[in-house]
Amino acid sequence: MPRSDRIPAWLRRTGIEVAGWTLIVLGAAALVLPGPGLLMLVAGLAILSLRYHWASRWLHPVKVRAYRAAEQGVQSWTRIVLALTSAVTLIAAGITWGLWRRVPQWWPLHHDWWLPGGWSTGALLILSGCLAIFLVGYSYVRFRPSR
Repeated sequence: MPRSDRIPAWLRRTGIEVAGWTLIVLGAAALVLPGPGLLMLVAGLAILSLRYHWASRWLHPVKVRAYRAAEQGVQSWTRIVLALTSAVTLIAAGITWGLWRRVPQWWPLHHDWWLPGGWSTGALLILSGCLAIFLVGYSYVRFRPSR
């Protein structure tokens, strides 16, 4: 019995839908928030292309744009250092988010609004920073011209 026949068709369809659309929504959010937005969009479109022709049509242009952005990100040492500094800043913010629970005097809002989320938010920031470091390294190896 092939492996795909072990999973009921309705469950396979539902899994593709949920995973694909989740990655599309997270990718769209990560275009303006910290995170690999284009990469998540490519992954979401790749998953949805298993079921939808429109996703296959969109996959190639988004993938080309993601690769172009990755290539441009490692064209100069200034960009590489800026990207790595941003990633380390995300990791530091995540650690701060988890450890520093005391509200500073200058905070203008109610104390319940200081760093909401605790370690769950901090862990996501740390994960985003680590993923950014990995992606800069991958882009450097793949796209940086050897001298």
